[in-house]
Amino acid sequence: MRYLAAACLLLFTLVHTAHAEPLEFQQVRSATAKITYGEVTFLIDPMLAKRGAYDGFRGFHNDHLRNPLIDLPMSIEAVLADVDAVIVTHTHSDHWDSVAQQQIPKDMPIFVQNEADANKLAAQGFTQIERLEGTVTFQGVELRKIGGQHGTDLLYAMPALARGLGEVMGVIFSTANAPTLYLAGDTIWRPEVTAAITTFEPQVIVLNTGAGKLQGFADNPILMGKEDTAVAAQLAPNAAIVAVHMDALHHMTVTRDDLRHYIIERELTHRILVPDDGERLLFGDSLE
Repeated sequence: MRYLAAACLLLFTLVHTAHAEPLEFQQVRSATAKITYGEVTFLIDPMLAKRGAYDGFRGFHNDHLRNPLIDLPMSIEAVLADVDAVIVTHTHSDHWDSVAQQQIPKDMPIFVQNEADANKLAAQGFTQIERLEGTVTFQGVELRKIGGQHGTDLLYAMPALARGLGEVMGVIFSTANAPTLYLAGDTIWRPEVTAAITTFEPQVIVLNTGAGKLQGFADNPILMGKEDTAVAAQLAPNAAIVAVHMDALHHMTVTRDDLRHYIIERELTHRILVPDDGERLLFGDSLE
């Protein structure tokens, strides 16, 4: 059954425009989520392994721990239920893991950022792969690739780290009848992020805010942190901000509790949502 988080009721007026269809965002775990426009459901960055399935990422914060740190909040079958397409923002294993590769049907439509990722998935046996270039329409939903950078300029100035961090993308989702959503992906705050928000004016903005870090680079996170949620709220005063990608991986340095305390202190609880795993958020005019 669909439900609204209590905080989402406060945010409802921020996305209350003349939309005939609702937009649903379901947090699954970490960066894995489901986005539903009407009858069309996208699975985002599936990492489907059980708790502790993988060795830690060597050289990252707390790499003695095994990922993921927590289990899925539902069965894999429930995660995959009603999915019409998958979006893989990049192919790091916490966004596209071996269990997802085994469990997702090989003929599932999958959208990726570039030719390298398309070739990688094709080698894994997937047959319906499309690169996001310009605007792509899937079953009435427009998808537009947005750039980003998976860490600071200092990290990318080191060739080995730059290769490991690689390319990433965000995505703008839009239809004529539902709120526009911007999924920023694994990026720090960049000019591309600002441009996406100011150009497309999304009513819902999803930020990965775990502030993951490498050992020895405490001041150089590889994705956004709690302060970025306040920046987004200021830049987009009519948008709801949804913060995810916390608590499930050893290298994240911001927890959901950290972020919740931060937004309470800054009186931003009416603007910023921090959903629990499995939680569904509904945005739009219809609550049915």
